Amino acid sequence: MMELRHLRAFLAVAETLHFARAAERLGLSAPSLTEQVQALERHLGARLFRRGQRRVALTDAGQLFLPEALAALRQVERAAQIGRQAGRGERGIIGIGFAASAAFAGVLAASIGDWRRAHPEVSLRLQEMETVPQVEAVAEGALDVGFIRPPFAAPPGVTALRLLRERLLIALPALHPLAAGAEVAPAALAGEDFITPDPEKAGFHHFTRQLGQQGGFVPRIAHGGRDLVAVASLVGLGLGVAVVPESLRDCVRLPGMVYRPLAGEPLLAEIAAAYRRNEAAPAARDFIRQLRHVAATMHGVAPQPIETRTTLA
Repeated sequence: MMELRHLRAFLAVAETLHFARAAERLGLSAPSLTEQVQALERHLGARLFRRGQRRVALTDAGQLFLPEALAALRQVERAAQIGRQAGRGERGIIGIGFAASAAFAGVLAASIGDWRRAHPEVSLRLQEMETVPQVEAVAEGALDVGFIRPPFAAPPGVTALRLLRERLLIALPALHPLAAGAEVAPAALAGEDFITPDPEKAGFHHFTRQLGQQGGFVPRIAHGGRDLVAVASLVGLGLGVAVVPESLRDCVRLPGMVYRPLAGEPLLAEIAAAYRRNEAAPAARDFIRQLRHVAATMHGVAPQPIETRTTLA
């Protein structure tokens, strides 16, 4: 059976055309090197070298075999290098899911930008998804990391790291009477039509209910939009009001719509990174370590895992 040591022995002799010098280069005895070359010749059924008293030369078979042996050894060495890089987290593929609002808040760019420049050989596959399917995909191994909006149901083996907290605002039609004030009391929104992302996008339904609890009423959800941009568009059309993250104000400004802060105890929304507790892939583990640095930078303090819930609120 042809082995790598046979190829290396052949190439050393082919390059030096001298068995003793080739053996010295490989750190072998001359008889051991000769035995390896002969074993390769027996395997191939062809003489690779003409051996004279004063010189060694490649046969026709040896000349044909030489470029193929070089290419094979280079490919093996490349495979070994890639394997070592993958083991160190320098190569690989990381599947990343993200809620669109994570991009609005800048946390996605902050998490990926520097890391990608430092790991150019790692491929990042990004997919926009809502929180619930992201968490399920992380648990199943279809994604490695998900940028989500808690609260969320934590399947076994999945945890999350808080990356960012931001205040919630109320988006109002520009001609709404409450738009004239500097801030809006939650109780003043009783009886309003609320617009939220689609029902399966549970996060902002949760925040809308929180607002109702603060104001002492049950919000009436009259319309749904595909995402927060669609929700803002419906608000601009005068169809209702919406609870939105503060970062949306910096990214989405539409005619006929204004943002106002909420009076009283602030309502806070989080962006978190969901991942498997016992991640085995080196590249994904390294990316998760980078997320801890991003969280510390955004918080100004060491990050803490967030509380996960067994059911969505």
